[in-house]
Amino acid sequence: MAIELGSKLEGKVTGITNFGAFVLLPGNVTGLVHISEIADTYVKDINDHLKVNDEVTVKVINVDKDGKIGLSIRQAKEPQPGQAAPGPKRDFNRGGDRPPRPDRPQGGGGDRPRGGNRGGGRQQGGGGGRLNFEDKVARFIKESEDRLSALKRHESKRGGRGGRRS
Repeated sequence: MAIELGSKLEGKVTGITNFGAFVLLPGNVTGLVHISEIADTYVKDINDHLKVNDEVTVKVINVDKDGKIGLSIRQAKEPQPGQAAPGPKRDFNRGGDRPPRPDRPQGGGGDRPRGGNRGGGRQQGGGGGRLNFEDKVARFIKESEDRLSALKRHESKRGGRGGRRS
């Protein structure tokens, strides 16, 4: 039986880890339900929600090229009357679709240096391509060192950590 994206299947929990649960699907295929896809509420301990050999209904939400199957229990549930259907979670840390925060002024704040591209988006200076991992790490290290040196300068003015004592 071919596992199709979006299909709802019955399965049996075969193993539980701290990051999710493995579910045996029809056709002797195993998939993983990530801890974030177990319930609509925060799941601290999977054992509070699932046990080995539990029969569960899951929805196939991902099938990788290498055969890994991502499953969801919370998306397989029928929505309650008056409740929106559970959809895929939006990861605002990955893209530029972060909603504006009304409690924060636009443009940042605090003692952080202004300017630059802190979001890891596009390069400045004409390249226009996505930053690779090494560039992101180099940027992070530089920004961290800048913040650390600013903090040390600020502490020396205040007399914190190792300052003169009378």
